[in-house]
Amino acid sequence: MALAIYGLMGLTPMIPKRVFLPVTLFNPAAGLVSLPFLIYSYSRIQQVAWVISFGQVIFCLSILYRLQGGFRFRWPLVAESQLAARRFSWLNLSVFLLLNVCVLLPVAVVYLFLCAALAVDHFSEGFAALRPGGLTVRVRKYVRNDGKTIQLVPMSHVGESDFYRTLSQSFPTNAVILMEGVTDNRHLLTNRISYKRMASSLGVTEQVDEFKPSREQLVRADVDVEQFATSTIDFLNGVTLVYSSGLNAGNVLKLMRYSPPPDFEQNLIEDLLRKRNRRLLEEIQAQLPQSENIIVPWGVAHMPEIAKEIRRSGFRLEKTQEYVAIRFRSGGNKGKGPRKEGDHGRLDVITFVVTLGP
Repeated sequence: MALAIYGLMGLTPMIPKRVFLPVTLFNPAAGLVSLPFLIYSYSRIQQVAWVISFGQVIFCLSILYRLQGGFRFRWPLVAESQLAARRFSWLNLSVFLLLNVCVLLPVAVVYLFLCAALAVDHFSEGFAALRPGGLTVRVRKYVRNDGKTIQLVPMSHVGESDFYRTLSQSFPTNAVILMEGVTDNRHLLTNRISYKRMASSLGVTEQVDEFKPSREQLVRADVDVEQFATSTIDFLNGVTLVYSSGLNAGNVLKLMRYSPPPDFEQNLIEDLLRKRNRRLLEEIQAQLPQSENIIVPWGVAHMPEIAKEIRRSGFRLEKTQEYVAIRFRSGGNKGKGPRKEGDHGRLDVITFVVTLGP
């Protein structure tokens, strides 16, 4: 209804904009204002919703008071004398379209992009950043007093080919690389995970095709699928089905029929994130006595907890290097390797690929 009234305000000057424009824009504006609370204070989102609802009631009462000339109710709510005489005006329509296309829409897009950038930075704890030129990751090097180093390298399943090549070439020859990658020794997953569709749509490559560090340095530091809860395995089979064969009617029907158990969310986070982090931390501790340099090229979602734990072990941040993982395509944005200041391009697509699955 609000959308219809908003459109009618552009078609006819009869509708008093000073009354109906605030009414129609209240909910979209409230939704936009609530985005930072979703990012930084999600646990208090219920209180935010109450405040918005209370504000909506007060706002509507003030509009009603203005229309009725006091707190009394009579029909119609908007008297005929309050409507404009003309039913259509090209000037009204032109100004309406110009304001929406040239002001409201660009402001909304910029605001949403800023909120997305804040969300990426907040939830990754600074390991990833959304720039006008692309999605960047920050490689952090930690050092201990005895000279041993741990390098946390945030990864994504898809990215620029030069991003993967530059990372591979930057690793010291004497480093041990603790690789991510859930195994499936008992073949519990019914479909193979592939990111080719995503990579093709973004014009980038898959990590498995381009990220090729020296094999002599590689150590597997992940878990096997059989260590996951049954509900997690069922969920992964549904996700891999979509990845392998696409989102068609049959797959949508199967996903709709899936009924997760009550503890599904807890098991999912435990299996895909915490359990794998514990396994990685165990391998880090096992490698530290005989390794001077340890490199951890894992998904962005794993990095905050891993960084927290290695700091507890006496490591401190020594260096941060930023790389462009996914570049928003433009004709002049062809730079390679670490991001340089001023390297921006036209925004074609926004994506934040987090390595969570096997």
